[in-house]
Amino acid sequence: MKPVSYTSLFLLLLLLAMQVAEAQRYAEKNYGKTPDKLVPYGNYQKAYLNFFEEPQLFTGAGREKPEPKGLETVKIGFLGPLEGSNMVPQGIQMLQGANLAIEEANAKGGYRGIPLELMVHNDVGLWGAAANEVVKMDDEKVWAFLGTIDDINSHVALRVALKLEFAMVNTGDPDPTLTETRIPWLIRCISDDRQSSYALVDHIIREKGHSRIAVIRANSRYGRVGIMEFNDAAQRLESPVVLEVRFEDGESDFSVQIDRMTNASPDAVVIWGNARESALILKQMREMGMEQPVFGCDRLVSREFLELSGAYAEGVVTTCQYNPTLEDPKLQTFNQSYTVKFGQDPDVFAAHAYDGMNILIDAIQIAGLNRVRIRDVLLDLKTFQGYKGVTGELILDASWNDIGAIWMTEVRNGRFEFSAGPALDR
Repeated sequence: MKPVSYTSLFLLLLLLAMQVAEAQRYAEKNYGKTPDKLVPYGNYQKAYLNFFEEPQLFTGAGREKPEPKGLETVKIGFLGPLEGSNMVPQGIQMLQGANLAIEEANAKGGYRGIPLELMVHNDVGLWGAAANEVVKMDDEKVWAFLGTIDDINSHVALRVALKLEFAMVNTGDPDPTLTETRIPWLIRCISDDRQSSYALVDHIIREKGHSRIAVIRANSRYGRVGIMEFNDAAQRLESPVVLEVRFEDGESDFSVQIDRMTNASPDAVVIWGNARESALILKQMREMGMEQPVFGCDRLVSREFLELSGAYAEGVVTTCQYNPTLEDPKLQTFNQSYTVKFGQDPDVFAAHAYDGMNILIDAIQIAGLNRVRIRDVLLDLKTFQGYKGVTGELILDASWNDIGAIWMTEVRNGRFEFSAGPALDR
């Protein structure tokens, strides 16, 4: 085995020291951008020990590997739901956003004159299937990959990426626990459901004054983990959820759940699920006489939700991880390019995939063709801190989780209208 030089060791230690120092700049803020009034036990005592204030370091080998010669393409992986899943529309948007970033990079010369090639893999949503796809990417010699949306498969894919040692850029899974694994091969470029929950709770309870909230959520990990922080935050504001009922993905008759909500006499309802089921729930609620204001998660921000719910969507308030209506030249150029190329407006998955793929491409340009050095650049908490993409500013905490802006939006006259500023900054 070739001995490690003192120069290499010094550079490694310097890199680690810079990473810790950068993380400590953000340690003064509450974890996950939690508002002071929602910090667990914050009204009673200060925590003896806080987790996720320092990044998990990677001290393994691999940085010394030379760049390969004679490559025809530089391969980047993609993992997303493209068939056999109820998230196919979102997966296609994610793929299109990633493809647009690849095409633009190739038009500028790719990687030092070598074209970039996207190796596309389907996330079918079955337990363990993602692991096989990530292994295939390793066989294809990808340098890093982008994906996915399904929260269970994101966790599975990340653990395989850890074993095979190549970086994963996540732009579609808002599961708060994903980055809490502290696996130093992941960067997430989309705000999580913890921050969406805080924004909703603040809006529903503090701004609107509701105190009896009923929740109807998907009976899946997305629904369970997504609403978990909402329930905890509502309790901390002394307005605990009065009822939580569930539904299955693909379900179409929600009369039993709606009867239970009617009997609980809530003054507000929160729907947490995919666009199709959420629209049907809203429609049946109104037809069964429930007139309470409705709030929802970010997956309702879609054309599918508006088309299926029709006039019943009017007044529904949700969160969103970016504001597609901002008068930002970079965002407007992306919206126009995407619409011209794909014949549809980009959604949150397309926009974040575009940003995430551009970040990944930039990391490769900086680090060269070495998996560990690409990881170092992505996760150094410095290179991309404050990166200005089409979705706004990327702000990373010490777990490499994006704690950037969450926006509120309300359906008015059949379209989503966004608030004047980020919800958690007001």
